[in-house]
Amino acid sequence: MHSLLEAATTGDVRALGKALSVIEDGTAELAELLAGIPEISNALLIGVTGPPGVGKSTTTGALISEYRKQGLRVAVLAVDPSSPVTGGALLGDRIRMQEHALDEGVFIRSMSSRGQLGGLSSATQAAAKVLDAVGFNVIIVETVGVGQSEVDVVNAVDTVVLVLAPGAGDGVQAAKAGILEIADIYVVNKADRDGAEGVVRELRSMIGLGSTSQSDWTAEIVTTVATTGQGLAELVVAITKHHDWAVTSGDRALRSVERAKLNLRRAVLDSINEHLDLNAATLNSLSNRVASGELSTEKAVLQILQDLG
Repeated sequence: MHSLLEAATTGDVRALGKALSVIEDGTAELAELLAGIPEISNALLIGVTGPPGVGKSTTTGALISEYRKQGLRVAVLAVDPSSPVTGGALLGDRIRMQEHALDEGVFIRSMSSRGQLGGLSSATQAAAKVLDAVGFNVIIVETVGVGQSEVDVVNAVDTVVLVLAPGAGDGVQAAKAGILEIADIYVVNKADRDGAEGVVRELRSMIGLGSTSQSDWTAEIVTTVATTGQGLAELVVAITKHHDWAVTSGDRALRSVERAKLNLRRAVLDSINEHLDLNAATLNSLSNRVASGELSTEKAVLQILQDLG
């Protein structure tokens, strides 16, 4: 695994792809792969989220172009819905980013959400960690676009960019669902369409009421037409501004702690699931006793935890 990472660091795309496959598949080499990677992040981690159909993938593609103009290496983790049959990514967002396919400074990977709520794959954070370690300057995580449950991204990245568009649903409903509260920057895409100014006004009203953030950062609003690149330079400026604030205010460090906490929780749950898989006979026996009323669910859980200890 160490040699695999070394090869990926030198620009071996095949080695990088293999390393990410180890993460997605959760093979025995995963712990060895991650053990040699420092916890401190150097890359700029950007989350692009929002309801389906607002142009998240097009916005991501345009962001790639802007960062490549600065000579930065960019990686994208596009988290897609899962196929119910294979468990793999159902929609390849790379299709919308084909203009970057031959650029050696860009790496795009579609990842299956594999049933995870929150719009992210459980392997997303580990994949971002590897991409950071091999030298990518900017890592963009584009979520699955599930809408109301798409909030895990706030703990996976440094800056959350929420993409909205006129006619893409009721903004008040989005606020109730909590989506608007996680955003650091709002992007009103397709700004050349009717209704865009109304979306901007509604967002300004919410920001003015202080209902969109619990920190002292005032969320910015950027209007874009991602298909033409209009407004993308301003979006990059807004992202940089938020990143600088996050570093000086300590917000970036706090998110790193939350990221580590989330990773620990997932690692513990993965260990429990692995234990249950390896001890299927015990699980079946406990399940039968619970189903017959001989044993309560709570006592069965305690027994499993004691076995783990």
